[in-house]
Amino acid sequence: MVLEPGTLWTKVVEQTKYALRTGALQSIPTDYEYVEQNGISFLVRTLSNLVRKDEAKQAKNTAVAKDFNPFLPYEEDLFVADISNTHLCLLNKFNVVDYHLLMITRAFEDQENWLNWRDFQAMWVTLAEIDGLAFYNGGKIAGASQKHKHLQLVPLPLAEKVNLPIERAIATAKFTGSIGTSSMFPFVHAIALLDPSWTLDNAATAMLECYQNLLHAVGLNTNEFKSDKQSGAYNLLATRQWMLVVPRSQESFESISVNSLGFAGSLFVRNDEQMQILKHYGPMTVLQQVTSG
Repeated sequence: MVLEPGTLWTKVVEQTKYALRTGALQSIPTDYEYVEQNGISFLVRTLSNLVRKDEAKQAKNTAVAKDFNPFLPYEEDLFVADISNTHLCLLNKFNVVDYHLLMITRAFEDQENWLNWRDFQAMWVTLAEIDGLAFYNGGKIAGASQKHKHLQLVPLPLAEKVNLPIERAIATAKFTGSIGTSSMFPFVHAIALLDPSWTLDNAATAMLECYQNLLHAVGLNTNEFKSDKQSGAYNLLATRQWMLVVPRSQESFESISVNSLGFAGSLFVRNDEQMQILKHYGPMTVLQQVTSG
């Protein structure tokens, strides 16, 4: 292992201060409110200024080939730490949530490849250091914006009044064997419990097994992982205590895009028009419309 235990959070805080001073980190300010449906108070953020992110994306689209990869090479002012021999940690350049981290592969791997033992090793190293929500957008339909494989983590709590909006749904899940489902989620999903006391190597192996079991439970055809390429889009969320997988059928509903954070109970809208659409249908309905089954 490359990362010295007990050092990641200090590195994150120090690099965040530095990247803000240099302008490398361009946080997107938001306003937020809570919208309730199905017993869950969803945290809905309005992204009040997406101009810089949109301009940066447009510049890349026009100046370079469509295969432009911002992670090869990565922006040095956003570098936080080497996590392992295969993964490193960066700050999310256009962050909405404070201290939003990316765990990227050193060499190019496709975002639509199945996760592997090395990915879960990197995820658990980060979770062991920071009590947060780790997640993975498995493919463009699941909300991935870059083709280079990257896991993500946001520290908890997500907001001042809520640690994680879906905590009650997870806590009330019913299990058959190792696979659980929650009656509060009106869409296909599967939940597995994790053990915060796992050692690093045990955790990576156990999480990989949980992940593969969850994929089977939600009907994703893995073909026994004979190919690295995933058979369908999905979102994965994990804390130190549990893992959740949701299969996806479309990236957005009524112009509202959804990534893994949506299934944690944290949604984003670009303007008041989208907020009114979200309130009209309800956030849980939006999630239901973008899932498979």
